[in-house]
Amino acid sequence: MSTTLPTATMADHQLARSHARKAALGSFVGAVVDWYDFLLYGIVAALVFNAEFFPKVSPAMGTLAAFATFGVGFLFRPLGGFVFGHYGDRLGRKRMLVFTVMMMGLSTAAIGLLPAFSTIGWWAPVLLVSLRAIQGFAVGGEWGGAALMAVESAPEKKKAFYSSGVQVGYGVGLVLSTGLVALISRSMDNASFLSWGWRLPFLFSVVLVLIALWIRSSMEESKEFVEKVRERGERRARLPIVEALLRHPKAFLLIIALRLAELFTMYIVTAFALNYSTANLHMPREFFLTIGLLVGAVSCVTIPCFALLADRFGRRRVYIIGALVGMFSAVPFFLALDARSTVWIVVFAVMLANIAHDMVVSVQQPMFTELFGTEYRYSGAGVGYQVASVVGGGFAPFIAVALVSFAGGSWHPVAAYLAIGCLISVLVAARMKTGRGVA
Repeated sequence: MSTTLPTATMADHQLARSHARKAALGSFVGAVVDWYDFLLYGIVAALVFNAEFFPKVSPAMGTLAAFATFGVGFLFRPLGGFVFGHYGDRLGRKRMLVFTVMMMGLSTAAIGLLPAFSTIGWWAPVLLVSLRAIQGFAVGGEWGGAALMAVESAPEKKKAFYSSGVQVGYGVGLVLSTGLVALISRSMDNASFLSWGWRLPFLFSVVLVLIALWIRSSMEESKEFVEKVRERGERRARLPIVEALLRHPKAFLLIIALRLAELFTMYIVTAFALNYSTANLHMPREFFLTIGLLVGAVSCVTIPCFALLADRFGRRRVYIIGALVGMFSAVPFFLALDARSTVWIVVFAVMLANIAHDMVVSVQQPMFTELFGTEYRYSGAGVGYQVASVVGGGFAPFIAVALVSFAGGSWHPVAAYLAIGCLISVLVAARMKTGRGVA
């Protein structure tokens, strides 16, 4: 008896570790697909969509229209979080994650096949907006499920590290999307790129989807979710999102405020600055595409490293340091941009995207999901996360372009916008009570 107990315990421990690794890998790969697709749209919108889909308006208005369609995807993310969260809390996380990755990949490939305005007129932007809405709906259901599969399956003291793959997937998606656009841009002349070259990265999404589906098919359902279903039995509570709202109303506001630092730092560096540097400063587009490639590659190392530090020294501490770095890097980044100083632009882009952003996102999965109970966590954390995406991220490039336009080309309002968003995140994190999700 004494010899079989340790053996059984060891076998259970190994099985749990294998389950945790599979969940982390499946969450990571799905995140790569979804973020590749979602970020690719923003990159190409900054370079091509104003001419291809909005040629009947001025270049400035065409850029605003292109970034407005970028924001449409964010508007549909809360709806995706609600729908997939509801069924994810009722039917399980794994099934929903298969649907989200398929929907995302197919809508992205369809954008690559979409005729331009010159071919089908105003149907082109209408269809573009529709496909972007489907992208937003799909990615709206992805984060909550991917984060939960990783967090709920991870060892107790390594939840930030095991779930960091969800955010590393963002970095890999950024590398793939930026790298492919940069490679194709350099391999052909400008006319060919604007005419058809930009479509190739969208079609490549089909390959990524097939890989993600193959890996996710081997995942097992979250053990924590299975145990909660067993406890619940046949009892049916009210709608999971209603339960989350009634029990934890403040959690939604906390998530919105805490995501400002993340969303402002990344989207202003990767989407707005790409447009600002080419349109206002007449810098080559390849320069900021290369920066996007750099910060995406570096994040694959920095995010898991910051997650390890958070598991050891506390999530809130790592979060606050990251948000403060973002706040204090805002003005220097734009000063470097205005001076066209390539070295300092790279330095402060890394400070914003790889120090500030990556420190903040490395702790979000356990910090946000553990604000809610297991039986309505997918709905609560997923919807809260996606509402924050609309408020803080979806129209950040659009707002930044509008601020520059209203200020006569000056970057000062955008720097203030970025710094204030980071400051709000710092103040909210500092006032959060220590408890589940916060250390």
